[in-house]
This record gives sequence, C-alpha cells and structure tokens, in this order.
Amino acid sequence: MNARVSRPGRLTGQPSSRFAAALPAADSARLRVATYNIHKGVRGVGPRKRLEIHNLGLGVEALDADLVFLQEVRLFHRADSRRFDRTWFGWPEQGQAEYLAPEGYEVAYRTNAITRQGEHGNALLSRWPMGEVDHHDVSAHAFEQRGLLHVPVQWSGRTIHTVVAHFGLTHGARLQQVQYLARFVKEFVPRGAPLLVAGDFNDWGERLDAPMRSIGLARAGGHAGGVRPRPTFPSRVPVFALDRVYMRGFRCVTLEVPRGAAWARMSDHLPLVVELEPT
Repeated sequence: MNARVSRPGRLTGQPSSRFAAALPAADSARLRVATYNIHKGVRGVGPRKRLEIHNLGLGVEALDADLVFLQEVRLFHRADSRRFDRTWFGWPEQGQAEYLAPEGYEVAYRTNAITRQGEHGNALLSRWPMGEVDHHDVSAHAFEQRGLLHVPVQWSGRTIHTVVAHFGLTHGARLQQVQYLARFVKEFVPRGAPLLVAGDFNDWGERLDAPMRSIGLARAGGHAGGVRPRPTFPSRVPVFALDRVYMRGFRCVTLEVPRGAAWARMSDHLPLVVELEPT
C-alpha cells in the first residue's frame, strides 16, 4: 500500500477544482477506469523544458478512478533529475508511479524501455487489492521496446485481470502485438475471467478494433455501442482516439475525456475515463 508524502503544491485530500470541475462524480456501483499517457512527467524541449509531474499528481487525484492505467512512466532519469532538482518543487524522490498514486492506492510498475539516461514503462494504480504483478515483453522489433503489465485486481468479490499496454508506432507492429496479447491471455488469464486491456494503442487509422474483437475484446466506447469514442491526442487540439480501454465481461456506461488548459499542458495526451458495469 502506498503512503504518499505530502509536499508543497500537492494535495492529500480533495483534488484541485481546476481538474475536478471537468469530471462527473464517481458511481460506487460501477468500476471507474482511467488510462493516461503522462509523457514521462515532463513537457517541452531545451531551455523551455518543464517538469509537470506535480501537476499530474493533482490530475490523477481528480480522475477519482478505481484503476488508473499509466504509460510512459519513469522510475528514474539521471539528466532530468539533476536538472529539475534545482527547481522550486524538484524531481520527486519516489518513482513516478509511487508519486502519482493517491493515498491508499496500491502501485504496480515495470520497465519497458531502457535509455541512455534512464528508463520508462507502464504502471497500474489501484484503489482495490492487487495480486501478483507480471510483465511480458511484446517488442515487435529492436527499435521499440514495448511491454504488457499484467495485474489481477480484487473488485466486488471477483478477480479482474488488468493489462496496461503501449503498442507500437506502425500498424504491422501493432498487429503483431495483438497476437502476443492473444497468446498471453490464453496462457495466463482464466477462460471467461473479466479482463481489461487499457493504454495507448497508437492506432492512428482506427484499424485495431477488428483484430481486438477477434481475440474476444470489445472497445469501451466502440462504434458498435451506444457510447462513442473521443479523441485524446494531441492534448491541445485532440483529433485521434489513441487512448482506449478494451474489455471482456463488462459494458461501457459512460466515457469522458477531460478538457481544459490544465489538462492540455501536462502531457501530449489527454486521459480517458470510462465507467463500466459487469455483464
């Protein structure tokens, strides 16, 4: 269980009104799920590069989600930590997943990619108890390091299998990763068990829903349902619905993409928030 450290500029109670006004209140009878690519907690380049991890902490609290699927999360980065240690709030001592977790949430994190100065990967923040954390390399080629983070979660007397995903930049790589996912589900997820696969799918051309349906996963807010998909990228003027929740054993009741200046500045993606009911 994560015990978050209180610090200047970070809330430990109610989320900031800048963010909370953009989202409806949670319904305790439903599972509330968010997915968010946080762009490694920084924005900009060169001298205009700025640290956004503290604002992202406020944003994650405001989502008020039972499960938060995060991509492009850092455990450490030597150059950025040295640079931002000299700023007012500074680089957090914790890894970004631990730092972003609201009080009382459990945290799972695994690295996908190793870089010269550090690394980054996927994380799950859960209001509900977690089981054993597992990670699978699904890199389609040597130039993109990709992984699936698998975490069983106990919710309302049932085990939900959650998978945090960040798919490749080419359609061929994404199709290959769907097949990796299919083999993983067959081997590690019990037949018929509730399953959520959420993250950044980089599906610019909207061509991934059919392959995902072929392995038994429906898109929350897919075109076949009553709730329509909404764009999440780029955050300032969103056009592409890259961030998604695919599901088995649930139906999507609501789908929201919070908008506004505060959300637009923190990452190049906006978060996606869905409320689900079991089927």
